[in-house]
Amino acid sequence: MSQPARSPQSTLFSPGTLVLCGMVAFTVVYRLLVHFSAGGLPWNFTPVEATALFGGAYFADRRLGIAIPLIAMVLADCVIAFTLPAAWVRDWLGTLPFVYFCIAMTAVGGFALRGKVNAPRVAIGAFASAVLFFVVTNFATWLTARPDAGAACTGSLTACYVAAIPFFRGTLAGTLFWSALLFGGFALLGRRWNTLRLTAAH
Repeated sequence: MSQPARSPQSTLFSPGTLVLCGMVAFTVVYRLLVHFSAGGLPWNFTPVEATALFGGAYFADRRLGIAIPLIAMVLADCVIAFTLPAAWVRDWLGTLPFVYFCIAMTAVGGFALRGKVNAPRVAIGAFASAVLFFVVTNFATWLTARPDAGAACTGSLTACYVAAIPFFRGTLAGTLFWSALLFGGFALLGRRWNTLRLTAAH
């Protein structure tokens, strides 16, 4: 027997969706902690890409899978922007469209995991999203850099990528770690609550 169609309201406020939003909110809080810790937490070890991959894989509404990670990122960026010098904000704003593009594309990549989540696929998705973020955002940094930004940004594109390798290590490690935590945590919760298993299988 086919199941009755769920209304948009029931999908939006289902237990599974609320848990997903809560997990996304937690990752945003951690990103802010990294920023305000002044080096106390590993730099670039953030859950940004992992959250987008997770949202794309599990939000029943694909539009929410893209929109929720983007909205969370924008909210965090608004808080961070108030703490940066004006000159830094101008440079930073030039790269943000590229950052948001990476988040959206990672969420779209998460669609490929729907109903097929396992450790190897999640690891491949996390690795691919970290590489995408590294390639695109460092190209954006090189493209939008001011003349006085320093040789690493204003020299050759290759030099810009080489200078960014230490940051990529943190991005990759963070994306793998947070992907394992988000996907693994949600799977464990699904064993406890059947409604979450239904959300994951939708």
